Amino acid sequence: MLTKVSTTKAPAAIGPYSQGIIANGFLFASGQIPIVPESGEIAQGDISVQAQQVMKNVSEILKEAGTDFENVVKTTCFLADMADFGAFNSVYEKYFTGKPARSCVAVKTLPKNVLCEVEVIAVV
Repeated sequence: MLTKVSTTKAPAAIGPYSQGIIANGFLFASGQIPIVPESGEIAQGDISVQAQQVMKNVSEILKEAGTDFENVVKTTCFLADMADFGAFNSVYEKYFTGKPARSCVAVKTLPKNVLCEVEVIAVV
């Protein structure tokens, strides 16, 4: 059985997908970009500002699914510029203190030309 996860405290999906799906005791959350849910606008600022908003969005999806950062087992992080790796990690490490498995790659372009995107898999 699959359960869709949806909250107004994180940005609505901007395409034909769900914020997250719970399957077999795991949350598979869609990638979050730095959209401020209340305004629908991109958080303005450098990678640190945008990463902070991404973490807020991830947090709300985790909460809606009944879990938290400590139960995240895998993240996939996308950066628009690998030169932002250190600054991104400075924000990331404040949230993912359990040090889940991770992939982090630079990509040519992210949706809405943001600087970062993060998706997670967590135990619920």
